[in-house]
Amino acid sequence: MVEASERPQRYHRKGRTLGRKIAMNWQLYVLLVIPTSFLVLFNYLPMLGAQIAFRNFNPIDGIWHSPWVGFDQFNQFLNSPYFWPILKNTLRISLYSLGVGIPCAIILAIAINEVKHVRFKKLVQLATYAPYFISTVVMVGILQIILNPSTGLFGQFGHALDIKNPYDMLGSPGAFPSVYVWSGVWQETGYAAVIYLAALSGVNPELYEAAKIDGATRIRKIYHIDLPSLIPTFTVLLILGVGGVLSVGFEKVFLMQNMLNISSSEIISTYVYKVGLIDTNYSFGVAVGLFNSVVGLILILIVNTVARKISNASLF
Repeated sequence: MVEASERPQRYHRKGRTLGRKIAMNWQLYVLLVIPTSFLVLFNYLPMLGAQIAFRNFNPIDGIWHSPWVGFDQFNQFLNSPYFWPILKNTLRISLYSLGVGIPCAIILAIAINEVKHVRFKKLVQLATYAPYFISTVVMVGILQIILNPSTGLFGQFGHALDIKNPYDMLGSPGAFPSVYVWSGVWQETGYAAVIYLAALSGVNPELYEAAKIDGATRIRKIYHIDLPSLIPTFTVLLILGVGGVLSVGFEKVFLMQNMLNISSSEIISTYVYKVGLIDTNYSFGVAVGLFNSVVGLILILIVNTVARKISNASLF
């Protein structure tokens, strides 16, 4: 054991060594000032505003002097008649997106990886990646132009077939999740596949050569080489996706939302916007958002722990 008289000397030596390292590499530490300041100013200091969820906030008294009400806002949200419907809608859309989006990205990545013609491969990547750059507003506008039952392409096709009342997909509560998810698959699958393509590019070519010598078919190569190599990437993306399961994109849902599909399109983010900003109930809106974040954190911890035990691949 180290005697007490030796401990200050040891810590002093460590501090002096650290100071010497900083002095020798001061340029690198200077580069850290800007991103560190950015994180502190825009990520950590705003966390002080989360206390609004525990106060009856009003702009006159400000954050620090508004009355403290504890968990009243959370109880109001949990006991609200809107709680279970918007939670169900949020989970249905989010899990639907995960269940469809991730497999489609993996299939597209494997398919592109199997293409040997370089020019055709680049053309497919460009065609599938390009929709990602379409803005959300334009994307919803495209959906309205195509799916409008009276003036859209879908409606015109129905009238051509002598269908008097074409199905209104944008106004149907039952069709809203599918329209949202599959339009998102068309827009985002090409971008998501890039991550899996990067993982496939790191596969040792000797594995494919050995499989070819053994007479393995292309399906066997995919099953025994490609899919196992994608498990770590898939696990990380799945953990992040489950962590954001309650954070369905606000913009697209809000733009697609109307009075006909409101029963299935009202989710947590749109509810927070309407209650917190439009109705100026800031404390209640922050409480719902904080509830959303806490649940997401808990889900990340649970899924990460399960993934680490099952596959030895985890986020942390």
